[in-house]
Amino acid sequence: MVQVMDRPETAPHVEHREGTIARTIEQQTAKLPSDTFLWTALGSIALSLTLQIMGEEKKANFVGHWAPTILILGLYNKLVKLQGSDAA
Repeated sequence: MVQVMDRPETAPHVEHREGTIARTIEQQTAKLPSDTFLWTALGSIALSLTLQIMGEEKKANFVGHWAPTILILGLYNKLVKLQGSDAA
């Protein structure tokens, strides 16, 4: 006999919901196409390479560190679009 498991509650409790600022940021960034983050990250990589070629190693390293952060923000943006932070 197969036992049917109850599905976990998907709506967050009131005390676990996102704050006003997070909700506002998510609403605004959801308007951006997802590839905006990809192209921005690629741009930072290109700028970093350019700075490296110009001999500006410290600046190149600084700008080069932007790419992973931008990609993580893009991933977060995509997850919020697909799942929603306060999905009911």
